[in-house]
Amino acid sequence: MKIRVGILTSGGDCPGLNATIRGVAKALYQRMGTDVEIIGISNGYDGLIHGDWRLMQPHEFSGILTVGGTILGTKRTPFKLMRVIGDDDVDKVDAMKRNYKEMKLDCLLCLGGNGTHKTANLLSEEGLNIIGLPKTIDNDIYGTDVTFGFHSAVDIATEAIDRIHTTAGSHSRCMIVELMGNKAGWLTLYAGIAGGADIILIPELPYTIENVCAAIEKRAEQGKHFSILAVAEGIYDAEEARMKRKERMARRAEQGYTTATNRIAKQIEEMTGFEARVCVPGHMQRGGSPSPYDRVLATQFGTYAAKMVEDQVYGVTVAMQNNHVVANRLSDVAGKSRLVPEGHGMLEVARRMGLCMG
Repeated sequence: MKIRVGILTSGGDCPGLNATIRGVAKALYQRMGTDVEIIGISNGYDGLIHGDWRLMQPHEFSGILTVGGTILGTKRTPFKLMRVIGDDDVDKVDAMKRNYKEMKLDCLLCLGGNGTHKTANLLSEEGLNIIGLPKTIDNDIYGTDVTFGFHSAVDIATEAIDRIHTTAGSHSRCMIVELMGNKAGWLTLYAGIAGGADIILIPELPYTIENVCAAIEKRAEQGKHFSILAVAEGIYDAEEARMKRKERMARRAEQGYTTATNRIAKQIEEMTGFEARVCVPGHMQRGGSPSPYDRVLATQFGTYAAKMVEDQVYGVTVAMQNNHVVANRLSDVAGKSRLVPEGHGMLEVARRMGLCMG
C-alpha cells in the first residue's frame, strides 16, 4: 500500500527550503522506495486551497541542495484570513480539507514560519495529519534553538555590514544598515556582532536617540570618525514602545518618515553634525544559496520529518534543542514567538564589547 505525502512551502522564501524538501524526499525514498508518493503543492496554502498540485518524481529532488528559493513556489496566505470568506466565496479551511482528501494524502508537511505553523495547527485540529518544519530568517519560532534560513541570512547581512565599513571610513559617515526583523532581533544581533557594528538596535530593546548619538560622539572623541549601526527594521524608540502600532505609524507619518532608520539618520545629522546614510540590503537577505550550516540543518530536519512520516507521528513540528533534533507539538508552539530575551548571552557579549544597544 502506497503512502502519499504532501509538501508545501508557505510565507517568505529563504535559503534552505529546497535542501529541506530534498532531505525529506531522499529519506522517504531510501526507506520506503516505491511505496511512497510525494505530492508537491504549489504556492503554499494558496495551492492547497485551490487544488494546485502534482505528483513529483524522484529526479526532481536531485541537484537542489544548493539552490535557494523553493521549487514548489510560495505565497503568503495570512492566518487571520483563513476563516474569513472573501469575495471569491471560498471557505478556505473547508477547501483545504477537501483537497487534502482528493489528493488522497496520508499526511502533509508544511515548511514555514510562525504564520505557517498557526495554519498547520489549525489543520491538525481539523483532523488532518500534519508535520511542520521551521523556516525563517528571523529565527523566531518558539521551541527551537534555530530555524533553517537564519544562518544563511546572517552570512548575507554580515557581508553587507563588512562592505559598509570602507565607505563609512572613507567619508567619515554614520552608516545605518537596515536588516530584516519586524518583531525579532536575532538576525540583527548576530550580524551586527559578526560584522563589527558599533551600535545594534533590535525591536526587543527600545532605544533613545540620545543614547545612540552619545555613542557616536564618544567614538569621535576617541578619534573614530565613523560609526556603523546595525538596525532591525521593526525597531521603535522608548516613546513609541508605549504606543500601539497604529499610533506609532501615525506618529511617523506626522514626522514625515516611513521607516525608523530614515528618522534616525536625520536625527543623527541634526544632533551630532555627522553625515548619515541608510543602506537596505532588503530581500537579498532571503536570496541565494544556503550556507553549509543551513544545508546540514535542513537535511537533519528533513530526514527527521521523514522518520515521523514513517512512524506516523503527526500534529508536531521539527525542532533543534540543545543540538538534538526533536519534535514539538504544534499546539504548544503555534501562535508563540521566540524573541531575544533580556539577559541573553549574545546581548551580554555585545555589551561586554562596549557596543551600544540603544
